[in-house]
Amino acid sequence: MRPFTLLIKPTGPDCNIHCAYCFYACKTCLFGEGKHRMSDQVAETMIRDYMQCRFPSSSFAWQGGEPSLMGLDFYRRVVEWQKQYGADGQLVTNALQTNGTLLDDDWGRFLAEYRFLVGISLDGPPEFHDHYRRDFAGRGTWERVMAGIECCRRYNVEFNILVLLNNRNVEHPDQLWDFFMDQSIQYLQFVQCVEKDPQTGRIADFSITPEQYGRFLCRIFDRWMENGPRKVSVRTFDSILSYLLGQGHTECTFGAQCNDYIVIEHTGEAFCCDFFVDNPWRLGNIMETPIDQLAASDVKRQFSRNKRDITNKCLVCRYLDICRGGCPKDRLIHGKGHKAESYFCQGYRMLLDHALSHFRALATELQQEHARIQQRG
Repeated sequence: MRPFTLLIKPTGPDCNIHCAYCFYACKTCLFGEGKHRMSDQVAETMIRDYMQCRFPSSSFAWQGGEPSLMGLDFYRRVVEWQKQYGADGQLVTNALQTNGTLLDDDWGRFLAEYRFLVGISLDGPPEFHDHYRRDFAGRGTWERVMAGIECCRRYNVEFNILVLLNNRNVEHPDQLWDFFMDQSIQYLQFVQCVEKDPQTGRIADFSITPEQYGRFLCRIFDRWMENGPRKVSVRTFDSILSYLLGQGHTECTFGAQCNDYIVIEHTGEAFCCDFFVDNPWRLGNIMETPIDQLAASDVKRQFSRNKRDITNKCLVCRYLDICRGGCPKDRLIHGKGHKAESYFCQGYRMLLDHALSHFRALATELQQEHARIQQRG
């Protein structure tokens, strides 16, 4: 079986803040009102069955909603179950994607001890971050997020920053780059935002256009190169480099198939992808069917194959091998089915027109450096 990651939603759509652009808050309709929390029975079953797949590396990605709402004791039990059901030599990794507002010294000590990789959502300086990322009382969250980042630094917790590109910050790439460099951030993910307004059915106001995305990527690429590309990791750029080095993409957006992970909800319900937590793409429930069978189901295979079913425009594009038509979620935004071109097609083309020759040169430089090291060794 091809290894896959678990993307786990232990609190379902529940969160302690109220981001205006959140695409997951509406999932409450699938699970009902009230508090959503993963039970110990579901968590232990999930960990046991996944660890018994005996992949060389078993990867648990804890997301939300806000996964830290589960509390530290839950994750202490998680680690013990991983130890209990793991085999000698089996590598286990845990990642926590969080808004950072609940992290304190107890969290810092725990995350450092068990080497959790922490992803923290931060949309830039306060004038950008606090516009959309507010709590339920309408207050900005920037200061609390920065306190969470400082907590990670205090305890040497490895962390990266996830930036949601929206209609406000996308027009200020230099300001964002300077801010993150001033904060000594070394690992960045820029995630493009496009959602439909449920009231009108049109693209939501906080979304970005393909052209805005392309301009942003081109300018960030220039700043990345000026800064020294080995000093800062930008996920999209790393993925393109990895592909050019023959190691495959590290970002599922550009993968040939959608088979990197499955989503486990707090109830044990399993889905193909967190952008597709809907009944058509429900795989089953881990309390009824083992995880390895869910991951190999006909529904999952069909979902993976859909990624390869691309429009004729993509088939004749010189960049097809690099982008593979983008994320299916961004194809569906047109309302024309999964075979439509990505909403962000123009943005990807703008970046690759601008930067592909530089990516190729950098890949060649890295290959030559690797060869020299091997010769010396």
